[in-house]
Amino acid sequence: MSSIKKIQVTFDCADPERVARFWCEVLGYEVPPPPEGFDTWGDFDRSLPAERQGAAFACVDPSGEGPRLFFQRVPEGKVVKNRVHLDVRVGTGLVGEERLAALEAECARLVALGAVQVQVLRADGFNESCIAMQDIEGNEFCLD
Repeated sequence: MSSIKKIQVTFDCADPERVARFWCEVLGYEVPPPPEGFDTWGDFDRSLPAERQGAAFACVDPSGEGPRLFFQRVPEGKVVKNRVHLDVRVGTGLVGEERLAALEAECARLVALGAVQVQVLRADGFNESCIAMQDIEGNEFCLD
């Protein structure tokens, strides 16, 4: 019998801390405590060689249930659509106009944080409504 594995979701980005803090707000995640011996993440970051400063950041689900999110700086910008994306489940159990209203309310909150609404996909008799979005660096995700 195989065991279930925990996963980490990794984002390539230009500004790891900025993107991590955006996703903390989206998901209710938290920045974990800095490594032992450092009062802040800034203190830890300044202890690294110059080329590694600001190169990575992470956030975690405070309940311990969800995956750790890791953000790493890469030199290239985003060029094409993500092959994998997150679905932020805000409409679970809701249908029709009630679901769409919940999605639109969350969309408005995230747009105020810097996200971009891409497209509202309305229920079609097979799929319920969802909203395609982009985070502050253009990574696609959906409100589902």
